[in-house]
Amino acid sequence: MRDYDLPALERRSRGKSRFDDDESQFLKRGRPTEPPADPDTGERWSSWDDAVHGPEPHPEWLVTELAARDTELGVLKTGKEADVHLVRREVPDTDRSCLLAVKRYRDPEHRLFHRDAGYLEGRRVRRSRENRAMAGRTAFGRQMIAGQWAAAEFDALARLWEIGAGHDRIAVPYPVQLQGTELMLEFVGDAESGEAAPRLAQLRPGPTELRDLWAQLVEALRVLARAGYAHGDLSPYNLLVHQGRLVVIDLPQVVDVVANPQGPEFLARDVRVVGTWFAARGLPAEQVDPGTLTGELLREAGIR
Repeated sequence: MRDYDLPALERRSRGKSRFDDDESQFLKRGRPTEPPADPDTGERWSSWDDAVHGPEPHPEWLVTELAARDTELGVLKTGKEADVHLVRREVPDTDRSCLLAVKRYRDPEHRLFHRDAGYLEGRRVRRSRENRAMAGRTAFGRQMIAGQWAAAEFDALARLWEIGAGHDRIAVPYPVQLQGTELMLEFVGDAESGEAAPRLAQLRPGPTELRDLWAQLVEALRVLARAGYAHGDLSPYNLLVHQGRLVVIDLPQVVDVVANPQGPEFLARDVRVVGTWFAARGLPAEQVDPGTLTGELLREAGIR
């Protein structure tokens, strides 16, 4: 398992990722001090040059020019652990621009990661001081935990993006960059209006669409399991539907289903929660069998 330092993150494509590495180099970087925004426009210089970048090749839509400016457009979502903001990155006096979803984890004093002890099983750093701090929830330990959430989500999205670019079917937002505990992600929605794609929980799909969405979800769960992951907090609220395609989001608590002793339980809960939603909307019971699907996914992960 590799360290979460900059060179290691850039070498993620060498093999399957896990969460048991020494992250001290990543955490020492902390969250960089951002340059002040223009008081009139809310713009600031792009932070691309100071961040860890997502997988190559970068998508054509992504603006990577150092002359780009980032403009805050508003809040997309607020949550217990982080808020998600909408940002436009554009190169002045050109037609180069893109929308980004920027996920900013709260500072350690105000962050509330529910039930984090279970999720963090299997994510161990090598240094005993860091482990003791995390176990004791000291201020330094909370900062360590915050770094693990951010790094785990970034690494999982990078891995899944690369998998989805191949023959496997899974859709996740492209992880643009990681800077401290701030993640910049592909905006999933209407690029013209800035309206985010709806969550699955907001939809009332008809029978045909319901079956198609379930098939997409089952395939996504298979891909996750083959990569060694359980989402860990899967629900209709962290699945988007964009142009008919199901997109998996919100992965800070992603679980290493092999290394985490509770991995199979997290996976089973994921299946049960989403299966219940689909069954309640009319999907035939024979198509939604949580026990059968959980067993299949565990086999995909190499556990059974």
